Order: sequence, then C-alpha cells, then structure tokens
Amino acid sequence: MCITITPAALKFMRRMLRMSGNPAAGFRLLATPGGCSGMSIEFSVEATAPGGDVTTEYEDVTIHMPPATQGLLDRCTLDFTDAAHSSGFTVLDPKGGGCACSSAGGEAGRAVIDISRLRRGS
Repeated sequence: MCITITPAALKFMRRMLRMSGNPAAGFRLLATPGGCSGMSIEFSVEATAPGGDVTTEYEDVTIHMPPATQGLLDRCTLDFTDAAHSSGFTVLDPKGGGCACSSAGGEAGRAVIDISRLRRGS
C-alpha cells in the first residue's frame, strides 16, 4: 500500500477499533471520486474484510480497502484533525486534484473531509 497515515489518523483508527469491542476487527476505508475536493471517504469497523477488499497492516492497524480506493489513495497522506470546531480526515494528494475552495482547505490537492459528513458503516 502506497499511502502514508499520520500518527493522528492512526490514533483515531485505533480509538474506533477499541470502541468496536472487537480487538481483531479492521478499519475499512472507502474512497469514491466526486465532490469539489476530489473525493469523499467513508469508514467503518469491520470484523472481517468484505469480499474483494485488499487487507494490509499499517503499524498495528488492519486496514481493508477496495482496490479502487487503494488506487485513489495511492501516494496520498491520510491525516486526522480533532478540533472543537471541526474534526475529520484530511487527504493530501500529491497528484493534484481538488480545488482551492473552502471544501478543499484552500489548497489544490488537499481534500478535507469533515467527520460530520462521513458515513459510518456497521
């Protein structure tokens, strides 16, 4: 997997895995193209990888992703910001994409996905 996950994003993933009550569960990411910032991301905690997903270990976190998501996030950095006014994943895409409006965080190639806009899976 050619994605960088920051310590803040790993901390969030670990917290969600702990809250699931299943220590063997994995963190599933689903990225789809679209929106002004270039992509939207959904996450869920899954006991097992859904069929067709690629499973990898990043440090001590099991991550499941469909192959298309792996392609979209290739060479990207996934970060997580937890602030009083806004919390969510930030995807920094060195390949460009995105725009320079507020949903892209004011930088081309940067998608800010507020946690309030994320769908949480089962």
